[in-house]
Amino acid sequence: MSTSTTASVSTHILDTSVGRPAGGVAVHLAARSGADADWQALGGSATDADGRCKDLPALPEGTTHVRLDFDTETYFAKKQAAAQQDAPALRDSENGRPVFFPEVTITFAVVPGEHYHVPLLLNPFGYSVYRGS
Repeated sequence: MSTSTTASVSTHILDTSVGRPAGGVAVHLAARSGADADWQALGGSATDADGRCKDLPALPEGTTHVRLDFDTETYFAKKQAAAQQDAPALRDSENGRPVFFPEVTITFAVVPGEHYHVPLLLNPFGYSVYRGS
């Protein structure tokens, strides 16, 4: 949870192609303390069966920008292997890849004392993100 000197971050993913949470997606968290500062990798986690990533590392004091990196290619490759009858996904994708966006990176600004919940709405050929509550 955030304190008056830090912000906190959580996320979840909904696979809109099936209308269900996206479990097992690796998520990496990085932060920096200014627009010109270097990114500091803080660690990561993976979404649970409910698509939530509840155990992301805490942000260091002085964080002004946060980056979430989602490994969508591995998620959709596993999903594709499990549902081999999804021929349109292979036919419509470039080079036979099951996903157009192999990763999704979301960068946003934060202020101390605030909590930032950043949901990702995902499908093999597009995504949307917003600040949740």
